[in-house]
Amino acid sequence: MKHEWRKHEKNLYMPKQKPELVTVPEQKFLMIDGEGNPNSDEFAEKIEVLYSLSYAIRMMPKQGYTPEGYFEYTVYPLEGVWDLTEKGRKLDTLDKDELLYTIMIRQPDFVTDEVVERAFENVRKKKPHPLLDEVTFGTMEDGLSVQILHVGPYDDEPQTFEKMKEFISNNNLEIVTLKHREIYLSDARRVEPAKLKTVLRYRVKAMQ
Repeated sequence: MKHEWRKHEKNLYMPKQKPELVTVPEQKFLMIDGEGNPNSDEFAEKIEVLYSLSYAIRMMPKQGYTPEGYFEYTVYPLEGVWDLTEKGRKLDTLDKDELLYTIMIRQPDFVTDEVVERAFENVRKKKPHPLLDEVTFGTMEDGLSVQILHVGPYDDEPQTFEKMKEFISNNNLEIVTLKHREIYLSDARRVEPAKLKTVLRYRVKAMQ
C-alpha cells in the first residue's frame, strides 16, 4: 500500500480552519536556507533543487537501487520555517526583503545519509543544479505545536496568526519562538490565491 501523507498523517497535514494542538515528532528533511523576498527567481530555484532530490530518492527502485526499508509513498509537500532579520523585527509592517527562511521537504524514515548521497549523485549526473551543494539533510522536531489551516493568499496570513495567538493565550500556552512553520498544500503556480491551502504552525509550551 502506498503511503500517502494526506491520508495517513492527517493530524499533521490536514488540520481544520480553527487552531488545534498537535505534537509533531522528529522528522527528516532536505533543507536549504535563504533570505529575502520569496517571490524571487532564487526562491523558485531553491524549491526546484529540493524537488529534484526528493524525486531522485522516490524513484531509486526504478533506477535499480532499493534502499533498505523502502516503501511506496507520495512525495511530501514543501514546507518553510520563517523568521525576520533584526531590522525586519523592528519594522511596523512586513518587509519581505528582511525575511529569513529555511525551506524543506520531509523525507520518509528509511532515508539515510547514504541514500541522500546517492540522490545527490543522481541529480549531479542527470540535471546538475547550481544550488545543489547548499542543500543539507537533517532532522527537526517541532514537538508541542498549535496549527491551523489557512485558506487564501499568503498576504492574508496575519489574520489567521491572530486566531492562533488568541487560542494560545486562552489555553495557557506560550509561543516558544517567533519563527513559524508553513506547509504548502497547494502549488501556488497552479492554484488561484483565494484557494491556496497552507498549514500554519507555532511551537508552543505550557505557561509555568
